Amino acid sequence: MKKVFNLKYMLVLSLGLSLSACTKLDEKIQDEILDPNGSSPVGFLSAAYDRLGKGTFVDHGGVFALQQYTTDEAMLPTRGSDWGDGGKWRSMHEFTWGPDNAIVTDNWNMLTNGVTRSLSAVKAITESNFPQKQMYLAEAKGLLAYYLFHLLDLYGQAPYRNPMDEKAPLEFIKADTGIDALITDVEALIPDLAGLGDNATHNGRFTKEAAYGFLANMYLNRAVLKNRYAASFNFMEKAVTGNDTDMDKVIYYTSLLINSSKFHLESNYFTNFSIKNEKAAELIWVVTQKIDKIRNGSNSFGYVGVERNQRPTPANRGTNAACMTPEFYYSWDGNHDDPRFSRKYQYSDGTWFLNNGEQSVPSTDIVPGTNLMWFHFNRGIMEGQQYGPVLANNSSFVMTADNRIKVSELVMEKSTGVKMDFTPELNFDNPKEAVFKQNQINRGVRVFKYEYDPGDGNGASNVDIPLVRLGAMYTLRAEAYFRKGNKDLAMQDINKLRTSRTREAYYQNAAGKAISSMDEAQLYKEIAYETYWELLRRQQMIRFGKYDLPMAKSAKPATQPFRRIFPIPQNVMDITEGVSQNQGY
Repeated sequence: MKKVFNLKYMLVLSLGLSLSACTKLDEKIQDEILDPNGSSPVGFLSAAYDRLGKGTFVDHGGVFALQQYTTDEAMLPTRGSDWGDGGKWRSMHEFTWGPDNAIVTDNWNMLTNGVTRSLSAVKAITESNFPQKQMYLAEAKGLLAYYLFHLLDLYGQAPYRNPMDEKAPLEFIKADTGIDALITDVEALIPDLAGLGDNATHNGRFTKEAAYGFLANMYLNRAVLKNRYAASFNFMEKAVTGNDTDMDKVIYYTSLLINSSKFHLESNYFTNFSIKNEKAAELIWVVTQKIDKIRNGSNSFGYVGVERNQRPTPANRGTNAACMTPEFYYSWDGNHDDPRFSRKYQYSDGTWFLNNGEQSVPSTDIVPGTNLMWFHFNRGIMEGQQYGPVLANNSSFVMTADNRIKVSELVMEKSTGVKMDFTPELNFDNPKEAVFKQNQINRGVRVFKYEYDPGDGNGASNVDIPLVRLGAMYTLRAEAYFRKGNKDLAMQDINKLRTSRTREAYYQNAAGKAISSMDEAQLYKEIAYETYWELLRRQQMIRFGKYDLPMAKSAKPATQPFRRIFPIPQNVMDITEGVSQNQGY
């Protein structure tokens, strides 16, 4: 088997990559600086980490758009005068994208740039000699594998060229063979990776534990990558190494994390997606984000579902973009009391924001580093009429006589005659097109899972974005148990997730309720209850045979299996010899 990390097969797509703002690893990425020179091995490794942010895994137009907007969990319709953009957003849910689609092209460019940066780091570290060289080299190779996996998963192929030979021919690695090489090489990295917390590492670094979670996900999806267009998948295939099956490997790697004393499930589910969540006990590997005026973290996931008249401060607002489909919303029927569905906010004086009528809340919460009053919206899934503060002028909220923030019924900013009623039903005029008229822009249930950070305008955030999270590992193991025929163990893992979460004090901190039976349909729903909006849904829908099916309530037609992956961008096809377009495009 060809080794992906063998330098003979590595591609340097662009040796002239920019290292601005990456001349040394941020202290949250790397806690000791070996050489502040941007051309040093550590500088190249910093650039490889940096590509995880800068849109790739933290912006709704990045990998999120491909993994989420194509599913039941999220969509971005055209909303009157907003979010038309040549139809690129709604094409994700209508399944009409082509090789010239800007989202398809942008994500290819970001992921291949991640490959470039990782390969440059591998080359620089290989040619250097400094303490802990093997650990840093393993991290660079781990990042390389992560970018490659997403290329193979999303586009079915990834380009390579030997970075040690500028004249080496370009080749394209295919998913059906490349996935085994990736798995083999990541498994080989484990001895050289640091355990989380060792050698000053933290969850922003690619550690042994990050590798365990990554390997579990690769093994779970291996059958799909090996036979992309099949009517069903052989999840019980013999694993890449040894005599175990793929599902045995999923169970093995997830169990290493579940049984580790380093992690535990948070009782407050939303802690994992909150400002300053770097200490959250479930976060195994994250995209580290902070507001530092150099490369601010992205607020996209917290911002994209919030309406323009929903204002955390007088200076901040939402953008009225993404919502979930009616199909996903109704999958929660009978489970609105699940602690992961929503959570009310309580102020320090005991006031609860109820979001069900006019009230007032304290004005004493101030955004750090500013003089802005901070209004806190509830978290989770937001449906129905919305309430919140309104502006008295451009710089302050309407207040009550006793200097509290007045909470009022809200209307849509760009259609003020329309109440801000987030309706589950979308009712597009043309059921085949995800397009709203201006007086329909309120429609769609919103997701406030990631906390909106108002610390520096609308776009910046301190919320770290999970890439490997303990709760998700339980769902991977439950699915592997189920596919092996052990429904009881699968249900135990699902019930562990359900009963470990608790509601807020408004509901007496009630624990989630266990279920008493498990079938495939229930498991499919439970996985999404735990992992919605975490860039995993497309993979889940393909594994469970749901991705090709129509969603009549949300303009998604029945589609052919070729849509399970995206086309190679047209501009790549036009200038690259030897590349073949994916089937159907």
